[in-house]
Amino acid sequence: MKLLLLFVALVLLTAQTAFADLTRLSENVYSYVGEKDASPSHSFAANAGIVIGRDGVLVVDTLISAREGQRFLADIRKITKKPIKYVVNTHTHLDHAFGNCVFAELGATVISHSADKELLAKVGEGILKNADNFGLKPEDMAGTTIVLPSVYFSDRLTIDLGGETVELIRVAPSHTEGSVVVWLPQEKILFSGDILFTDFHPFMADGDLAGWGKTIDSLLTMDVKQIVPGHGPLSTKKDLQEMKAYLALFDTTAKALAAQGMDADAITAALLQKLPKRALAEWMVGHNVKARYPGKK
Repeated sequence: MKLLLLFVALVLLTAQTAFADLTRLSENVYSYVGEKDASPSHSFAANAGIVIGRDGVLVVDTLISAREGQRFLADIRKITKKPIKYVVNTHTHLDHAFGNCVFAELGATVISHSADKELLAKVGEGILKNADNFGLKPEDMAGTTIVLPSVYFSDRLTIDLGGETVELIRVAPSHTEGSVVVWLPQEKILFSGDILFTDFHPFMADGDLAGWGKTIDSLLTMDVKQIVPGHGPLSTKKDLQEMKAYLALFDTTAKALAAQGMDADAITAALLQKLPKRALAEWMVGHNVKARYPGKK
């Protein structure tokens, strides 16, 4: 009898957790975490997740395209048939916000910080038109349209999903001017967006590095148990501390080398020797150098 009960428990556990690629973080929270395929067509391995309340679903980020958004939606529907009421863009870079069109078509309200809504309005259509600059083919972006957030805020916004409270917080300019975190106080789960990259070299070109450090300091004061980074595996405060140290080391080293007149390639090579090793997106180091520390032309 005990063996039978154990078998039934294992079957139920397997049925409960084997929801495609979405990982169950708590009873009502699921997310992509630790994606290994960092190709452009797979959203550069961006994470995205959902919070399920009594009244409906809140989606955190929407991936890079209509096709990727549809993949995400199909995985969501394996978990819940509840209406998708809200989409939150932690920021509006293409790999986190160009799938908005899929969820807006279902009637979801798209939300972001006001600064990132303005950024998407300014550059979104141009990025979509020139998606090949990001390694994306026309078939990757087929059906994708730019959907701007229809609700935007300045500092903080609380959403009641019915039994699930979701807090949207803009701490300081960081990865972008309007980057926000999605905080679930009941579960102590934080969706950090691209304020945190774990085992993944970060995109820094649009960042306010001083503000980014202050933002991380603020997040370290929160009572957080699990952090979903913008890219990388499920994380903890230790990863936030390592992120802050990475940004400081990158900035100090790159500035010093650029001041010596070194060109971008030489700065990049030196940084790759000095920075802590990360498994994915090594190419991002050179991109960041060329965007922020060009050195000698």
